Amino acid sequence: MSDHSKKKPMRKIISFMHISLDGFVAGPNGEMDWIKVDEEIFDYVGKRISEGDTALYGRVTYQMMENYWPTAGDKPTATKHDIEHSKWYMKTHKVVLSRTMKDSGLANTTIIRENLSDRINEIKQQAGNEILLFGSPSATHSLIQLNLIDGYWLFVNPIVLGRGIPLFADIKDKIKLNLLTTRQFTSGVTELNYSVDRD
Repeated sequence: MSDHSKKKPMRKIISFMHISLDGFVAGPNGEMDWIKVDEEIFDYVGKRISEGDTALYGRVTYQMMENYWPTAGDKPTATKHDIEHSKWYMKTHKVVLSRTMKDSGLANTTIIRENLSDRINEIKQQAGNEILLFGSPSATHSLIQLNLIDGYWLFVNPIVLGRGIPLFADIKDKIKLNLLTTRQFTSGVTELNYSVDRD
């Protein structure tokens, strides 16, 4: 049996989220001012992100990114992180889940409007590294419900919000996870890195 007949492993979609201890990813009005991100976390996250070649976003998160990152590295006040992430953002392939966005003239960007499951599985079958899903709670909810997320890379902030936008909503079936790594940061944030157990 030749190597060519072996099924190549599918790329994985990893949900990257900052969450509160009680499981919220944003406040009731989308507030994110409670999220702690310092140089230590930027450096740690940057190493893994730099290995990725595809970023997945919902429309709102993508538009926030587009408004900031393409020019963030050019500003006189740009930090090392701004410059590095701006370069990475410009070269990475972006996939956006949106029923309303037009894709005319968007460089290096694919917009998925419908047939979410089929289109995402096509992307998973392409050559490349893991696909990082950044923030994007509503896109994340859609992908969780279609069982398309393969891992959760969570940064748990030492805060209880009480209300807001949850990471997990309308879950019908249990999702079994394997804990891969944890890390404690000096800010009090804890990383939890899980893969979804498909067995």
